[in-house]
Amino acid sequence: MALPNGLSTSHSTTRTPLFTFAVVADVQYADIPDGRSFLGVPRYYRHSIQVLQRAVTNWNHHKNIKFSINFGDIVDGFCPKPDSIIAIQKVLNEFDKFDGPVYHMIGNHCLYNLPRTKLIPLLKIPSENLHAYYEFSPCPEYRFIVLDAYDFSALGWPEDHKVALEATQFLREKNPNSDKNSPNGLIGVERRFVLFNGAVGKEQLSWLEGTLQDCDQRNQNAVVCSHLPLDPGAAAPEALLWNYDEVMKIIHKFKCVKACFSGHDHKGGYSVDAHGIHHRCLEAALECPPGTDAYGYVDVYCDRLSLVGFNRMASTEMIF
Repeated sequence: MALPNGLSTSHSTTRTPLFTFAVVADVQYADIPDGRSFLGVPRYYRHSIQVLQRAVTNWNHHKNIKFSINFGDIVDGFCPKPDSIIAIQKVLNEFDKFDGPVYHMIGNHCLYNLPRTKLIPLLKIPSENLHAYYEFSPCPEYRFIVLDAYDFSALGWPEDHKVALEATQFLREKNPNSDKNSPNGLIGVERRFVLFNGAVGKEQLSWLEGTLQDCDQRNQNAVVCSHLPLDPGAAAPEALLWNYDEVMKIIHKFKCVKACFSGHDHKGGYSVDAHGIHHRCLEAALECPPGTDAYGYVDVYCDRLSLVGFNRMASTEMIF
């Protein structure tokens, strides 16, 4: 059994957590030879499902993990499209071996393979009108808020859908490049305006504000989960949610949010913003060379979240 990376402090090890949940991000499985990202970083398409298999074995061996969260991009965009459903089902079969519920979210690579109409039922995401944001409460003290980071996006909607048309026009105004996946010439956080990112739409923003207000009234701690990162300190500018600033302005109005978890930026990252909210971008399973791993679990307490990471996923103690 794999051994965890060390935590920055040992305070939490002497206490019993309220509960524990498991995390993995960017499996991006495909039954194709290994390749590289646009930046030249090696990607191990067939090995990534082995990382997930070892993760599930580890989580089940732990015996006290209440649920698992998959932070999106279950398969890779290079997966041959006739094989998309087969590949997704193969990964879901591995998640199904976990002894507990698994919560999924949509990533850009998911949308390269299948439209929302097929993804949402496959991933069993609670949905209204094909939007993929939802919340759940594993105990009275905590609420988890899962954002749909491609709610407003040129990906995943039919080309003639209102959202796709408006998002495409938005991107034309923000990114002058003919290749809208390229941030060339864009400066700083403006580099987020690329096709492989998206935004939280107006209805979802309103839902988020109402949900956080309810959390505050119930004195609950909230954990926000998104495929796309929400803080420039935790991820590259090219990886950020288009309207991360708008989302964080809402989050900062309330005292309940303690941490925001994300995927997408494969190298991972961690920051604490000016309001004391922790931002943890999780390292990708896809970029683990054979024999290495990137997954973890989070011990949850009233005053902290302790991410216990394995191998390439760094352990992180988030105290609030």
